[in-house]
Amino acid sequence: MSIFRKKSIEDLLKNAGSNSNGLKRELGAWDLTMLGIGAIIGTGIFVLTGTGAVNAGPALSLSFVIAGLACLFAALSYAEFASSVPVSGSTYTYAYATLGEFAAWIIGWDLILEYLLAVSAVSAGWSGYFQSFLGGFGINFPEKLTAAPGSIEGVTTYMNLPAFLIVMAITLLISRGTKQTTRINNIMVVIKVIVVLLFIVSSIYYVKPENWQPFMPFGISGVFSTAALMFFAFIGFDAVASAAEETRDPGKNLPRGIIGSLIICVVLYMIVSLIMTGVVPYAQFATALDHPISLVLQSAGQNWIAGIIDLGAFIGMTTVILVMLYGQTRIMFAMSRDGLMPKSLSKLHKKYNTPYAASWMFGIIAALLGAFVPLGELAELVNIGTLTAFTMISVAVIVLRKTRPDMKRAFYCPAVPLVPGLAIVFCVFLMLQLGSHTWIRFLIWMAIGIVIYFVYSRKHSNLNQQEK
Repeated sequence: MSIFRKKSIEDLLKNAGSNSNGLKRELGAWDLTMLGIGAIIGTGIFVLTGTGAVNAGPALSLSFVIAGLACLFAALSYAEFASSVPVSGSTYTYAYATLGEFAAWIIGWDLILEYLLAVSAVSAGWSGYFQSFLGGFGINFPEKLTAAPGSIEGVTTYMNLPAFLIVMAITLLISRGTKQTTRINNIMVVIKVIVVLLFIVSSIYYVKPENWQPFMPFGISGVFSTAALMFFAFIGFDAVASAAEETRDPGKNLPRGIIGSLIICVVLYMIVSLIMTGVVPYAQFATALDHPISLVLQSAGQNWIAGIIDLGAFIGMTTVILVMLYGQTRIMFAMSRDGLMPKSLSKLHKKYNTPYAASWMFGIIAALLGAFVPLGELAELVNIGTLTAFTMISVAVIVLRKTRPDMKRAFYCPAVPLVPGLAIVFCVFLMLQLGSHTWIRFLIWMAIGIVIYFVYSRKHSNLNQQEK
C-alpha cells in the first residue's frame, strides 16, 4: 500500500463529468469573481487594518502588496490546475494527481484547519459588528450571550449567540443549493463593495500627507511581519478553485474568477490602508483595534456613515463565512469520495444535490467553536495553513509540467518554474515570520492528521481497494 500512489487525471475528469457522480455546473465567471471577493473583503479590511496600522504604520499598504504578491503568484498556479483539472477539492485534488496520496491527505487535513477556524474566527468578528449595528437601534443581546466564555476580562459570559446563529443560518443556505447560495452572495458582495467605495469617497478629502511621515516607522521588518498577519485578509480566493466541479466552461471562467477577484481586492486594500493612515496617525489605531474604519470616519467628522459601515462590515463578514464554509464542504466532499473520509460525507441530497451531511457537520462544529472558544490568535493559525496550501500547489505545478508536459491545459501559469518558485519563496518567508506558538499548534494538528491517515484513511482509500 504505497503512500505515494496517485490518482489518474483522466479518471478525475471522467468522474467529474458524470452527472450521477458529480455536482451541477451552474457557475460562471461573474459568480466566481463574486465568490472570491466575498471571501477576501471582510475581516481583513474592517478589523485587521487597525492592527496592521499599529504594527507597520503608513507602510501597511506595502504589507498588503507583499501579501498580495504571494497570493498572486500562487493564484496563477491555482488557475492552471483549476482550469485544466476542474474537479472539486482544490489543492487536495491537485496534490493527489501530482504528489501522491499522502501529500494529498496532508494538504486536505491542512485545508480543514484553514477553513474551519476561519469560519469560527470571522463569525466572532461578525458578532461584534452586528451587535454594534443593532445597538444603534437600541436593541441589545443579553450580556452573557454576547461573547465566548473568557473572552471579556472581568465579565461572565456563557456563549457568543450571534456567532452561533449566523453560522447555522449560512449552513442552512449552503445545504439548500449552490445557485441559491451564489445569488445571495453576489447581492451581499455588491453591497459591501459599495460600502467600501463610500468609505473611500467620504474620507479621501481628509487625508493629511504629514500623517504618512515617517512612512516606515518600524522599518522593513515591521512591514514583513505585518504582511504575514495581513495575509489573513486574502485567504479565501483559493475557495474559488473548490467550485471547479460546479463551473461552466472552467477553462475560461476559473482563471478569470481567481485572478480577477484577487487583483480587485489588492487595489481596494491598498487604497483603504493609505486613506486610513492619512486621516488618522497610525499610533491612534491602538485604541480602536476592533473598529478602525469607524475611528477614521469619526476623525473625519463623518459619523453619519458609521451605521452604513457597520452594515457593510457584517455583510462583508457574512460572505466570508459563506465562501469559507462552502469551500470546506467541497474539500470534504472530495476527500470522502476518494475514501479518505467516511463515504456518508460525499452523499448528495436527492432534492438539493449538495453534500448535505458534510455541510451540516462542519457548520455545527464551526458554530460551536465560534460560540464557546475565545479565538484571539486564530488569524496566525489560519495563515500558516493557507501558506502551506499555497506552497504545495506551487510545487505541484512544477512537478506536473515535468511529468505531464503533454497534458492539455486551458490556462498556463506563466514562466514556470519562476512564478511558482517565487510563490514558494514568498509563502515560506511569510511562514517564518509567524510565532513559535503558531508553529507548535500547527504541528500538533498535522500530527493528529498523520495518525488518522495511517489508522483509517490509508486502508479505506479507493486506490487501496483497487490495488486489492
